[in-house]
Amino acid sequence: MISQAEPCGYQDLLPGSQAEPVGRESVAHPALLLVPKLSLGTRGGAPGAPYNILGHRLESLCHHRKLTTDHWELAPVLKLTWRNTIRHPLRAALTILGMAVAVLAFALLRTVVAAWYSGVNAASPARLVTRNAISLVFPLPMAYLPKVQAVPGIVGVAYGCWFGGNYIDERHFFPKFAVDVRRYFSIYPEYVMPEDQKLAFMKDRRGAAVGRTLATRYGWKLGDPIVIKGNIYPGEWPFIIRAIYTGAEPNTDESRFFFHWDYLNESLKKSGSSRADTVGWFLIKVARPDLAPRVAARVDGLFQNSLAETLTETEQAFALGFVSMTEAILLAIQVVSWVVIGVILIVLANTMAMNARERQGEYAVLKTMGFKGRHLAGLIFGESLILALAGGLVGEVLTFPAVHFFKTALGQYFRVFPLTRATLILGLAVALAVGLLAALLPAWRAGRVSIAEALRKVG
Repeated sequence: MISQAEPCGYQDLLPGSQAEPVGRESVAHPALLLVPKLSLGTRGGAPGAPYNILGHRLESLCHHRKLTTDHWELAPVLKLTWRNTIRHPLRAALTILGMAVAVLAFALLRTVVAAWYSGVNAASPARLVTRNAISLVFPLPMAYLPKVQAVPGIVGVAYGCWFGGNYIDERHFFPKFAVDVRRYFSIYPEYVMPEDQKLAFMKDRRGAAVGRTLATRYGWKLGDPIVIKGNIYPGEWPFIIRAIYTGAEPNTDESRFFFHWDYLNESLKKSGSSRADTVGWFLIKVARPDLAPRVAARVDGLFQNSLAETLTETEQAFALGFVSMTEAILLAIQVVSWVVIGVILIVLANTMAMNARERQGEYAVLKTMGFKGRHLAGLIFGESLILALAGGLVGEVLTFPAVHFFKTALGQYFRVFPLTRATLILGLAVALAVGLLAALLPAWRAGRVSIAEALRKVG
């Protein structure tokens, strides 16, 4: 980077006599680390001779060596960039903290959106849901079951309904389903339970199977009796915990409560309810995913023009129907996540603008030493990227305990709270993008700064 050469010609611009050289150890400014073994002048010389920001005359700077900038030495450049970054420790620390908080908020909000879509992502393309064409709140006759089972391409049919009800009070919410337990869990292999527990659950008409997360939440153990107060189906419904299932996949919901549909139906028959011998939906498993459209059309065709027409759709489309009800909320969350990034972009851009404005004189000195605009831009971009990357990494480290806390505190609302690799990569990419954008304007200004104008402001 430095080559021995004749004086570089700055003497013609600088009046005064030759000054005594001083050693390298007297050079405190980090920019001059890029000039190894450089002899500098002292304050001696004719009155009025111009000085750089260290008080050394540019005349003696050029007396011994000439700067060539065709090639960069990486180590000195990185050292200078790092020293510029930590020159104002408090400012750098607050900027990194702000970036960390922004990345943390961004990752949490994106995780909330992912949690909302967790049911959609967990859906199988080989499963169909048949419900009432008017609305899910309207039941279907149990008499539809044999006709559905007879449709070609179907390898399994189960049924169930939403039970509702409250455990203790309304604040202790978790989903409760009355299902055909013998077929339901064969269609849902992702609900894994030990064989002995599964057998005990199927034998006990009042038995219930609960997810591991739900059991941990309330401290339930096998054999514990619980009572659910019905609202859709009035009365008090006693159950006994016979099985605790776990999820085969990370996005499997472990906070559900399953019990026998037969238990519910027998009670409805005794009370003479009109809901007896009805189900909320039929769950269909097809032989191959590509058969799903054809099977859905055949099933709906069976009950066309009946008192309870059906709508058969893939499990994923069924789950998306619930998500679409809150589409406005999801859109607002996504907008807020990007607004947070926009705010931290402004903060970092302001920090870089302040740093560049304070160093105008230094940039002028570097230009007199032979640095080009692209070299100054590299220093500015490097400093900005260090701040952004440091804040991004701190934010992502803080995301893990934050997600665990929210998953524990809001488990009744977000039964799956997945922090995905895509979210982490996006957070880091956003931090780097903010670092680049924040340095654009300061780098452009530093490249256009006039040497004479910048040196005029030194003092």
